[in-house]
Amino acid sequence: MNAPAADDWLVTTALWLAAIAFAIVSLRNIVAVIQLIVAVRAFRRRVKPARRPLQLWSRYADLSMAVSVIAPCFNEELFIVDSVKALLGLQYPNHEVIVVNDESTDNTLGVLIAEFGLKPIQREKLADLTPSEIFGIYGSTKFPNLIVVDKANGRKADAVNGGLQYATTPLICVIDADSIIEPDGLLRSTEPFMADDGSLVAVGGAIRVINDSPVRGGYVETVRLPKGWLPRFQLLEYLRAFLTARVAMAELNMLVLISGAFGIFRRSTLVEIGGYRHDSLAEDFEVVTRLHRHMREQNRPYRVEFIPEVVCWTEVPFDYAGIRNQRTRWQQGGMETLRSHRKMLFNPRYGRVGMVALPLVILEDIVGPPSELMGYLLIPLLFFTGLLSGTSAIAFFSITLLFGTALSLGTLALEETQLRRTPSARDLLIIGCAAALENFGYRQFLLYFRIRGIWKFFRKERGWAAVPRAGFTRD
Repeated sequence: MNAPAADDWLVTTALWLAAIAFAIVSLRNIVAVIQLIVAVRAFRRRVKPARRPLQLWSRYADLSMAVSVIAPCFNEELFIVDSVKALLGLQYPNHEVIVVNDESTDNTLGVLIAEFGLKPIQREKLADLTPSEIFGIYGSTKFPNLIVVDKANGRKADAVNGGLQYATTPLICVIDADSIIEPDGLLRSTEPFMADDGSLVAVGGAIRVINDSPVRGGYVETVRLPKGWLPRFQLLEYLRAFLTARVAMAELNMLVLISGAFGIFRRSTLVEIGGYRHDSLAEDFEVVTRLHRHMREQNRPYRVEFIPEVVCWTEVPFDYAGIRNQRTRWQQGGMETLRSHRKMLFNPRYGRVGMVALPLVILEDIVGPPSELMGYLLIPLLFFTGLLSGTSAIAFFSITLLFGTALSLGTLALEETQLRRTPSARDLLIIGCAAALENFGYRQFLLYFRIRGIWKFFRKERGWAAVPRAGFTRD
């Protein structure tokens, strides 16, 4: 007697869940379209920066503020020499490089000592930002502006703080030790600070994929398209993230994420909020969110900007295990940050960040992935059982697959018209193919990894799984 009623309840629930999935995916796509439109307008309105380093140097050499470049590293012996050479060779009038060895278990410190002639030195600590033991501080006999801090392991955020407490300059650049910034990148990224009234607290730059591009002497010698499809899919993701989402959010004055691979901060403000949180799995998202919160609660005017012309090259995971570990951690860290700063959500006191930016993070990173995956599972099932029309099924897959591909191609067109970083027309065509192919497997795997991160968050699992690295390519 109760079986038909139970069946009706299951069918009704499934249809409602499918409708919710359709609505949420549609809303995410609407947000993505708005971001693309805002990004296009932002590129058209903004003043084109000088293309040649010599023009930048002549314009800003006398105005530039001193910068401490902090590069935390753990088990980076494959990269560290090239990375440090690139940082030392940056075209900038006055900068120091602070490499922080976070108790590497490989020969990272030994390689640094041998290559750069390191000797123990005394260095005054200007802030107390890390509980980890400092084993030693080294100066280079070859490069007066190179400092190496050797400390007990505390993960990346703690390592950044370990360098920050010894930095003496007004500006801080945080960069991953396995990343390479272009020679004029530091000058370009500090340009907004030179005409600032003191309200600018942070500036972000674009991250690009370095896989299979040869590196020589600490610089990317030739930009090449990655050979594998997994890095190509990630290249496309980075284009969408940095040329559309970040540009749009900065234009609307609600940028809440500056990539941990590269960012510039006003030192005084960063120290004022206590530096990076040691226990965060998404320290880049957390520190920028905390900057917004601090400045709003202090009722102080401030800005966070983004410069897409500044490029930092980094290696992305080359296999699914690496992507799984990375994206799971990002998901956990994002949810931890939202929990820590839940007071800001839908709170007018925190302006657009609290009312729009953080709710969008919830839509994109928390509500969106389970909903989309639920749609992939439910809608085919409902269609093949005759409970859903073919029109509805086609509509769902159109907004998830075809619409997503169109947005990716729009971002690629924006990149080509504004920055032209893609080496050739052939490479553009391959990336365009990646925009279609990523919908068949890769995108679904990412949804699973995000849900895995949500599961680990609720289970309070806090392990930091490593992401395998292949090292820079050398011809």
